[in-house]
Amino acid sequence: MADRKGKGGQENTNSKNTTEKVNKPAKPFFNLDPIKSKNAISPRSKSRREKPDVSFGEKTAKVPVVLAEEQVQLDLNAKIEFPEPVLEIKEIKKNLKITQCRLLLPTNKLFIKGFVRKNIQYATPNYSTKHAVVSNIRSLTVDVPFSTVTEVDFINDPTFKLLPDSQEFSYFKSSKLPDGHASTEKMLSTDLSQYNQISGEEFNELPYCEIVSTHFIELDKALDRKMGRVRDRRGEELEAPFEEGTFTKIEEKMVVEVKIKVLQEQQVNIDSKKKW
Repeated sequence: MADRKGKGGQENTNSKNTTEKVNKPAKPFFNLDPIKSKNAISPRSKSRREKPDVSFGEKTAKVPVVLAEEQVQLDLNAKIEFPEPVLEIKEIKKNLKITQCRLLLPTNKLFIKGFVRKNIQYATPNYSTKHAVVSNIRSLTVDVPFSTVTEVDFINDPTFKLLPDSQEFSYFKSSKLPDGHASTEKMLSTDLSQYNQISGEEFNELPYCEIVSTHFIELDKALDRKMGRVRDRRGEELEAPFEEGTFTKIEEKMVVEVKIKVLQEQQVNIDSKKKW
């Protein structure tokens, strides 16, 4: 009897262990445990002030010198076409990009070329009823180019040297005369078999530009919007509230005020008197 109970007890235990193994969930394919870090906060380190190695006295340094700082106004007028019907424009983000800014020395003419990058977020209808319009939000990015020329007032004069005048010179030559002339006579002239010249080159620092700030003022007007006509992306007309309407073309009028700094590398005298 004891053996049977013992066997029975062992059988029950084995059955229980088998059930636990079957009900135990499988391990996940990925580790759910968070990454353990010893310290999430960077420890503070000590630092001390060091004396820089500075040379004193009068020195000549080559540094950027501000030639001019101008507020340039750009007047832009462009037409933009959307790839699908637009219910309304939600937001327009603008960035000024200058691809060319060249000061034409020795004049004060500044040639500027670039574009305004516009990212237009708009709502395009998906479906609608007499009381509501369900739309998707999309975006269109376009570049509005511009090109202009302006005159700058110099704060500091640019350094500019012209090429030195080229000079030509020749050597005296005494040549025999052909038959028919006395043997004692000779032709005195320049030696045409040689070319002699003195010339040179001057290498100037090219002025360059930096954008300081920009300011945009714009008006965007729909050209083909009709109240009461709403179309979806496929161009099919939808039933919609009477005051709604879609459009695909807008006309943009924009004034851009950009502050530009014109600089040139020049050699300047520096007098360092303060000691560290």
